[in-house]
Amino acid sequence: MGGGVIGCSVAYHLTKLGWTDVLLLEQGTLSCGTTWHAAGLVGPLRASESGTRLVQYSAELYASLEAETGLATGYRDVGGVIVARTEDRMVQLRRTAANAVAYDMPCELVTPDRAEELWPPMQVADLLGALWLPGDGKVNPADLTQSLARGARQRGARIVERVRVTGFDTDHGRVTGVRTDRGDIESEVVVNCAGQWAKALGDLVGATVPLHSAEHFYVVTEAVPGAHPDLPIMRDPDGWTYFKEETGGLVVGGFEPEAKPWRSPDDLPHPFEFQLLEEDWDHFSVLMDQALLRVPALEETGVRKFYNGPESFTPDNQFLLGEAPGLRGFFVGAGFNSVGIASAGGAGRALAEWIVAGEPQDDLVAVDVRRFAPFHGDHDWLRSRVSEVLGLHYAVPWPNRELESGRPQRTSPLHVRLAEAGALFGTRMGWERPNVFAPALEYTWGKPAWLTASAVEQRATRTDVAVFDQTSFSKYVVAGPSALAGLQWVCAADVDVPVGHCVYTPFLNERGTYEADLTVTRTGDDSFLLVSSSATTVRDLDWLARHGVPAEDVTERYAVLGVMGPRSRSLLTGLSDDDWSEDGFPFATSREVTVAGVRLRATRMTYVGELGWELLVPVGAALAAHDAISAAGAVPAGYYAIESLRLEKGYRAFGRELTPDVGPVEAGLVFATALRGTKDFLGRVALGAHREALAGGGPRRRLVSLVVSSPEPMLWGGELLLRDGAPIGQVTSAAWGETVGSSVGLGYVRRDGPVTSDWLSDGAFEVDVAGERYAVRASLKAPLG
Repeated sequence: MGGGVIGCSVAYHLTKLGWTDVLLLEQGTLSCGTTWHAAGLVGPLRASESGTRLVQYSAELYASLEAETGLATGYRDVGGVIVARTEDRMVQLRRTAANAVAYDMPCELVTPDRAEELWPPMQVADLLGALWLPGDGKVNPADLTQSLARGARQRGARIVERVRVTGFDTDHGRVTGVRTDRGDIESEVVVNCAGQWAKALGDLVGATVPLHSAEHFYVVTEAVPGAHPDLPIMRDPDGWTYFKEETGGLVVGGFEPEAKPWRSPDDLPHPFEFQLLEEDWDHFSVLMDQALLRVPALEETGVRKFYNGPESFTPDNQFLLGEAPGLRGFFVGAGFNSVGIASAGGAGRALAEWIVAGEPQDDLVAVDVRRFAPFHGDHDWLRSRVSEVLGLHYAVPWPNRELESGRPQRTSPLHVRLAEAGALFGTRMGWERPNVFAPALEYTWGKPAWLTASAVEQRATRTDVAVFDQTSFSKYVVAGPSALAGLQWVCAADVDVPVGHCVYTPFLNERGTYEADLTVTRTGDDSFLLVSSSATTVRDLDWLARHGVPAEDVTERYAVLGVMGPRSRSLLTGLSDDDWSEDGFPFATSREVTVAGVRLRATRMTYVGELGWELLVPVGAALAAHDAISAAGAVPAGYYAIESLRLEKGYRAFGRELTPDVGPVEAGLVFATALRGTKDFLGRVALGAHREALAGGGPRRRLVSLVVSSPEPMLWGGELLLRDGAPIGQVTSAAWGETVGSSVGLGYVRRDGPVTSDWLSDGAFEVDVAGERYAVRASLKAPLG
């Protein structure tokens, strides 16, 4: 559903994978919604390797499509220039250049004078430098759509225009058909690529498609001296603007800091074909003023056309891809946040592969529609968020940046108490979580002001006792006669343990790579408690349901207090008559206890690498338990401290070290699976075959712990790793390790052969921190392992 560039790309790739019974419906005509007025920029270099590969494929496809279909796409490799006015922006560009090296993409940092040579229409007196990206290109969006459509038709797809979808048929949690104003259609698979109309269609069938339209502006000017068809794209993010050549003039557009929301998803007009909204020069002035500063010739250049076209944006500025949880066969490809043209080729292929294979074939966690819950579909909330999200395109991408709009959504029972204690909050899955107890949250590339406070929290955890509010943990109960058998299949570790024992385990897919990373506690013969990442609630529950394991979400019933540190045992002993001794309460065990008069479940498990317990407390009693623990001397601590502490111990995190692109062999976690035993589990065959293949030699990746030799630099993750001066990998996570006395991290290194301790110790490893290189120690063992 949807005949824009995304829908046509999905149809094209489905037929390329051999599906011929494909029907594409468009309520108007092809490309008539948002696609036709898109600017057509294609910039392959993205913040992540998976995102970069996706757009890289798009560019390759657009360049070759005419030879296949006979219809030109207008694609031209013209290159791109990104300029910097501030030192903070230059740091970003240096980090981006290092990313390009890690992804083997051409890229060059250049002087302002060289930037002017590459893009003559601009003045550069106020610039500090620029980045030259020779792989950037531009394409004609409408022509691209038609070429993709022809390719799909040539392999058997049908495309029918002037058909409006009015509803869906479902049966036992599966979509079975589509209702239209021209009759009903039986279908086992429905793909919602309806752009800004996608949320309204999702609402018809209970599928959450959180997006909201904003007015998006650009102008096309009369002829500008120096403009020609092969003029590179130029981006001036400190002025929120971009420029590309069009018929001798310039397209001048941008992403203003505060966007202008359009109509609610349930109030979009119909028909709305090849239409624009009213000109708004007052709103556009913030962009035009900056454009005049960068290109002085625009002062005396006329405007041919003012474009104000609505585009849809999501709450986190990443697009929506995948099968809707709870409704088999209903897929989504929408909410492309003004990068739909660049992403369409790769996203269309990825979604088609997902549909055909039954699960994603690459790491799509960042764009998976299951990262959102039903409460994210609230229209008022989406409207408040879209005003902020659009401007993020050209904002400095600060490490640990927290969005500010539409908060709070969910709070723990301790929220007010923690706020009174000075907590600075971040969010995950709508939950407000204390990041650090400090005066102010500062964004910087260097060491932030709050680091001193986080260091205090780290020292308390390592030497005394701290208390963490971890209420946002996802919590599920799996119970019943089939509970054990179901969990034994989806869990790679053996969870058939005595009652009261806890197991660390992954969920793996058929390819033997990661889908989740969690703990499973056996609470009874036929009952289990699963505790997982805050951000993966919907994803985890969907995974369990797809594999026949019914689970109950009990996340909001319980708070979680992490009482961690060498004094945790004595503190809890003083508040409880239960036995907290080493023999009485061993590691990886769990039981119900009473603490300060509150009945709760205590599990001896840690993500910070110290003696400690996670206390699962009924929400109504959480404040009393927390206050008693605090009064007994526990220091309040936040998630920034957890990040530092877990990296000093080498503990992995799902979404960073553990993704659908890697498995337990690369992550060094085969021990956390039952591969050496006889138990069968999902992904075992692929994991075993992969491990055996690597034993025969060949290229591979391996996760290593990293310690920076100097206390000077601050690492945040994403930095380039080098061995003997040659690029070899990238940091996945990093933070300041107070106990170690420098930045610590984890990262994957590549080698054509085994990554051994001897090979790591024999090499000179460095990390590139915004162009400065620092020696690091790389090891298979964590610094505090």
